Amino acid sequence: MGINRKLGKNRDNAVDAMGAGPERGRRRVIAGTAGAIAAAWLPAGAQAQAVYPSRPMRMVVPWPPGQATDLAGRVVAQELSKVFGHPIVIDNRAGAGGTIGTDAVAKSEADGYTLLAASSGPVTVSPLMTRTPYDPERDLIPVAMVGMSPYVLVTGQSFQARDIGEFLARVRGEPNKYTFASSGAGATAHLIAESFNAAVGVKAIHVPYKGSSPALTDVISGRVDYCIETAAATMPHVKSGRLRAYGVSLKNGSEVTPGIVPFASLTNVPGLKGFDMGAWLGVMVPAGTPKAAVDRLAGAIEKIMTAPEVRQAFMGIAVEPDYRPADGYARYLREIRETFSTVIRTNNIKAD
Repeated sequence: MGINRKLGKNRDNAVDAMGAGPERGRRRVIAGTAGAIAAAWLPAGAQAQAVYPSRPMRMVVPWPPGQATDLAGRVVAQELSKVFGHPIVIDNRAGAGGTIGTDAVAKSEADGYTLLAASSGPVTVSPLMTRTPYDPERDLIPVAMVGMSPYVLVTGQSFQARDIGEFLARVRGEPNKYTFASSGAGATAHLIAESFNAAVGVKAIHVPYKGSSPALTDVISGRVDYCIETAAATMPHVKSGRLRAYGVSLKNGSEVTPGIVPFASLTNVPGLKGFDMGAWLGVMVPAGTPKAAVDRLAGAIEKIMTAPEVRQAFMGIAVEPDYRPADGYARYLREIRETFSTVIRTNNIKAD
């Protein structure tokens, strides 16, 4: 009895809330049902845009774990997952100088749920050196640049030169006697080393390796005389005393290479004036990704890149934080492509 009275009262309250009784209620139910049916018939992409992102995402890293792009990508993915409230899974797809993973993203569904941890090798350098299965300008959209990896000129401790002046005096004095290592013919490290050699008038023999680790191992042992490699790869060995550092490739130096002079500051070496080269890192998505999703990603990356903890994390992996929004990122890509094109053409560099 009490229950019936309570139900009746609730029913009366429901009628009062609808204003005009059951008729308006029926109209609302019909309208709501029609809306649900209409939403169900919307394309999946349109539904996703309204609440993007509504599920976990994937960031493809076209390099092995532990490489600079991988480390920076993990920092960005972790912070983005906090902003979005959904995990971002790292998918390492290494191989062919980063082109395998980059191609996988270029051919992925353009729904905003597949991101590329992009870097200079597969996006800028490889398409200039060989025919890649993707066209970066046609198949990928730049969302934001996040960092710059400086390159450091290093030798093993057995190399007899206390500073860059003594280093240059030795290697310039005996053309083609000395050797320099790189992480591969046509790799960013190779191009930067060739650019440096040309700028300072050094003629040395290139010894390509399959990655920076084996290259540095032979520099440390003295089997190869020198190399110019990323701060992420070289600085742990510089700090441990296994390598000696002579200069860094970014014009204004870098916080991640304290005490190491920038090449551009060597006023007694005219060819190095304005020298400013590094390996950029950023986030890209497949062409055709909805603008709303790209803008949401871009806004989130801008937010996280201003956080002190993100800057600290980048410094910890020896990557210089260098945030640039989509337009500035795209402009930089055009500029560095032209710079590397000149280096390749001038030095007649060929891929493996």
